[in-house]
Amino acid sequence: MTKHGGGRKKPKQLIQKQSTRFKNAKKLIAPMSIIAVLFLGAIGMRGIFLNRASATLGGPYTLIDMHGHPLTERQFQGRYTLIYFGYTHCIDVCPLTLATVTQALELMGKASHQIVPLFITVDPSRDTPEVVADYVSHFSPDIVGLTGTESQIQAVIQNFHVMARRRGTPADRVSLDYLMDHSSVLYLMDGDNRLVSVLPVDTSPQEIATRLRRLVPAS
Repeated sequence: MTKHGGGRKKPKQLIQKQSTRFKNAKKLIAPMSIIAVLFLGAIGMRGIFLNRASATLGGPYTLIDMHGHPLTERQFQGRYTLIYFGYTHCIDVCPLTLATVTQALELMGKASHQIVPLFITVDPSRDTPEVVADYVSHFSPDIVGLTGTESQIQAVIQNFHVMARRRGTPADRVSLDYLMDHSSVLYLMDGDNRLVSVLPVDTSPQEIATRLRRLVPAS
């Protein structure tokens, strides 16, 4: 009977070694999987939002304007609308985006008269018509600020596939001092309230103005 060399590991040693390798591999696979998912997700979302207009985005809406009056998409019939979803207590991206949009429309000159910039709040419990009116007045008199009831805002958020949620735990619900997490893009709708394009907000006023000139036909 042939004897095996003494260097061969016993089954128990092999199992322990393989178990250690498996654990180490799991430690590497987990973060790499997350990175891969985020990377592919980012590519997919950018393709959906920036490279083609989706027929599933947008739709009719009924909201409340800055003067407390009901308003629907039909009031912008024949004019393009550039829609941004945010909230007045936002500390970074919302004011920066509205400032960028204001500058972009100024760069377009008379061509911008075909476009109505809309700011729709995702935080109706705090953003009353008066609060929204005061907020948008700091950027441009041309921006139309819109709010609504909880159900009205939820309906328009769903139609435009906007992500918006309040930060904090259930115990924080009684507080009015909170932040919101929300998606941040610009929706360009045509005169019949059909989606023309979705524009990224992480760009310059010059780039947004250039894209709008291409997308909005000259009057």
